[in-house]
Amino acid sequence: MRRDLARERPAFTHPAFDYESRIVTVDLTTDAGPMTVASIYVPNGGKDFPAKMRFLEAMDAFATACQATHRTLVLCGDLNVARSDMDVHPKERKPRAIGQLPEERAVLERIIGRGLVDVGRAVDPDNEGLFTWWAPWRNMRQRNIGWRLDYILASGPLAARVLACPVQKDVGTSDHAPVVAMFESDAMDR
Repeated sequence: MRRDLARERPAFTHPAFDYESRIVTVDLTTDAGPMTVASIYVPNGGKDFPAKMRFLEAMDAFATACQATHRTLVLCGDLNVARSDMDVHPKERKPRAIGQLPEERAVLERIIGRGLVDVGRAVDPDNEGLFTWWAPWRNMRQRNIGWRLDYILASGPLAARVLACPVQKDVGTSDHAPVVAMFESDAMDR
């Protein structure tokens, strides 16, 4: 955390709907105004799809509440939904697979429609090989046969100042790759 963004150690909290510690938020006061950053791990839904949908609906309500207070909002992490078929390798596209279901995609689009921008796709709109998760077998990662499940969603004015948003495919040992957004250094000052 940059000291010029938070002069004092910020408090990290969990929204009321988060009873499994799947989302942690921090509220910052910047020169540009209030900001909420949330690190999220949406349930994958394989064992309890209705719970995943309840979580996504609660995230939508959370995003709506933040936007209503004119806070800059950043939602980032493993959202466990591929936004579109473009976000799934052709060999992995399955219309009834959890993570690709129309109802999941609809809620994610509604969340984004709350004034947020999918920063990764904004930076790289035509990349059909932009994936962040690969099944951990048959060299799927090395062959880039994956899904894009990890996102940085940012309020429009902040997203407009993005410089880059790379997927760090070769970092770590997880089946997910980190996604990092870099913004103009004075992005918080306007």
